[in-house]
Amino acid sequence: MSVTAAQGFEAAGVAAGLKSTGKPDVAVVVNRGPLKVGAAVFTSNRAKANPIIWSEQVITDGVVEAIVLNSGGANCFTGSFGFQTTHQTAEQAAELLGVSAGDVLVCSTGLIGTGDDVFRAKVLAGTAQAIAELSADGGLDAAHAIMTTDSVSKTTSYHGDGWTIGGIAKGAGMLAPGLATMLVVITTDAVLTTREADAHLRAATRVSFDRLDSDGCMSTNDQVTLMVSGASGVVPDPEAFRLALTEVCTNLAMQLQGDAEGASHDITIQVTHAASEDDAVEVGRSVARNNLFKAAVFGNDPNWGRVLAAIGTTQAQFDPYDVDVWMNGVRVCTQGGPDAPREDVDLTPRATSLVIDLKVGDAAATIFTNDLTHDYVHENSAYSS
Repeated sequence: MSVTAAQGFEAAGVAAGLKSTGKPDVAVVVNRGPLKVGAAVFTSNRAKANPIIWSEQVITDGVVEAIVLNSGGANCFTGSFGFQTTHQTAEQAAELLGVSAGDVLVCSTGLIGTGDDVFRAKVLAGTAQAIAELSADGGLDAAHAIMTTDSVSKTTSYHGDGWTIGGIAKGAGMLAPGLATMLVVITTDAVLTTREADAHLRAATRVSFDRLDSDGCMSTNDQVTLMVSGASGVVPDPEAFRLALTEVCTNLAMQLQGDAEGASHDITIQVTHAASEDDAVEVGRSVARNNLFKAAVFGNDPNWGRVLAAIGTTQAQFDPYDVDVWMNGVRVCTQGGPDAPREDVDLTPRATSLVIDLKVGDAAATIFTNDLTHDYVHENSAYSS
């Protein structure tokens, strides 16, 4: 149930002192091959952390030997010092592993704008310690080491026809789309080319991580990485592998949704009968990012008027006076007017379903979000203190 579920991978997670809690904060995942294929998607935020700038260059040749991840510091907006820290991290890992620094990805997560010589020394020491402790059983330790405000670690695995996919993820806040929405490492022992790995990863993230819009805030450090060892020797059926990878990504995305900071409702927004998939996504995301709707759900108030008000701000094709809305299985609005009484809707369960029928086409999309709670505001009001 982790990145070491697939053959050919070792991992470790150690405590380097980056976190004041003393919990693990540096992780390393290494691909022992025989293939060293890698693919990644990154945040589309123009404000990018130093590890993202580095890793975007590393991935261009499709070769990845290892990935080093730290929590307890984002290493973002830390100037040339921060980029040198990332570079030195990759160089140290490469030297200890006997590989090229240009084939080592680096990820960081934590507070933006902090970093000094002590931070760098701890990251480098943690990297060395983690490499010394690499094992085929170290996946769970790595999953714990990348946590920040997460309350639980996120891991998953999928066993196909002679091949396996494993994964770990972190994320509880700043969950909004842009190809990737958190730090995720996925491994597989299937035999894939670089082009296949990249295509499969982008197809899977497009309908999973990219549809998770928990709080509308996009991070500077987001990265999803797929590492391919080929150790099983099995060339998978392309469609079967893509479906499996999508299932793995969706599983991790749902774990992230369930652990979103302070959330009391996990909201699934299904938009049906849209003119295009893009329209369906735009409509779903308009509701997912509407604070009035999210606050209403927190208060167990089936205020469907806020849904119509939100979707009316989009450019999607539909008639706002011919839309149906269901909340937790109850049709509360039909043809732009009231239907079942609001008191028929029970919003007390954590799992919350919203269905929006646009009645103009055959396209559909699902967006995942959470409610807006007092706890979310409280936690983020003192994040840097």
